[in-house]
Amino acid sequence: MKLKILILSSLVMLGCNTSGKKEVVSTSGEAKECCPPSGRAAMISLPTARNESAVQSSDMVLIPAGEYMMGGEGGLALPRESPRHPVKVNAFYMDIHEVTNAQFRAFVKATGYTTIAERMVDWEALKKQLPPGTPKPPDENLQPGSLVFTPRPGIKDLSNYYQWWDWVNFSDWRHPEGPESSIEGKDNDPVVHIALADAQAYAKWAGKRLPTEAEWEWAARGGIKDAKYPWGNKDVNEAPYECNSWQGSFPNTNTAADGFEKRAPVMSFAPNGYGLYDMGGNVWEITTDWYDPNYYKTLSATEVLVNPRGAAKSFNPTAPYGQHTVIKGGSFLCNDSYCASYRVSAKMPLEMDSAMNHVGFRCVKDVE
Repeated sequence: MKLKILILSSLVMLGCNTSGKKEVVSTSGEAKECCPPSGRAAMISLPTARNESAVQSSDMVLIPAGEYMMGGEGGLALPRESPRHPVKVNAFYMDIHEVTNAQFRAFVKATGYTTIAERMVDWEALKKQLPPGTPKPPDENLQPGSLVFTPRPGIKDLSNYYQWWDWVNFSDWRHPEGPESSIEGKDNDPVVHIALADAQAYAKWAGKRLPTEAEWEWAARGGIKDAKYPWGNKDVNEAPYECNSWQGSFPNTNTAADGFEKRAPVMSFAPNGYGLYDMGGNVWEITTDWYDPNYYKTLSATEVLVNPRGAAKSFNPTAPYGQHTVIKGGSFLCNDSYCASYRVSAKMPLEMDSAMNHVGFRCVKDVE
């Protein structure tokens, strides 16, 4: 089975948030989130656009130092995004777009690096993320692979995201929709199926690093005070569209009114005020901060935090056995009726050794 849920029905019970406190209020009145809480463990066990030819691998822009109110407010903001609190960040450079397939291929060619999704699943490491006593699955269930968005027709109950996520053996950055798929002709698409360690390895090779959540959110705001989205406050559903997101009824019908059903080539939409492309939608972006939905509640509402680096340790109540970092920006799967995470304050957890076909990254660099 591609979706190996039978191995860990107990984990599904622990990992699925049945309290209703999820990612955004849906049309049914219940809050949802589009992604599994613990990728490998849960699933194994269970000028507007720039021309593509203009993409330069070294393109970065200077993000000025500044102070802002970090976090969200309003009807779509979640408890994990509040309370808002003052933050100050130093200046830094940031990639103007997400790391592309071509850029990642150059890294792999130069180093021989193998991503986590391309490796056999390490049972000794995996079982530490699972309930004690979980039996080892058959070796065929520990093949290289990753999580792929594969919805079934006619989904009506949106409380169970396992209906549209499958563990697919031999899916990876070269084969984003499964072993028969390819990135041929998609050099300028954002690379996906990237786990934290993969992104860190690329960043080190490139002489860069991954952003903190505070840096990412400051940059995403584009110099606009209290911006809801990277482009400002224009409704995400208003054409002409400002980002690659889901139009239609999630997860059954995507009309692709924005021109893209899945990932879009980087810089297909207008940049924000700092010249950054795709800070909302397209693919989620990895940061270095540990995920803890209660972290903001431990902070002062008045004392300015300077260059914060997030929670001291990971805590994810929906998947308590794993370690998770914060991802930002939303993806092509986000929709106001289900997962409005193209908002600058939105965040989700990503389990450290998990990868998906809507998660990528971009890098930053210190000002010397």
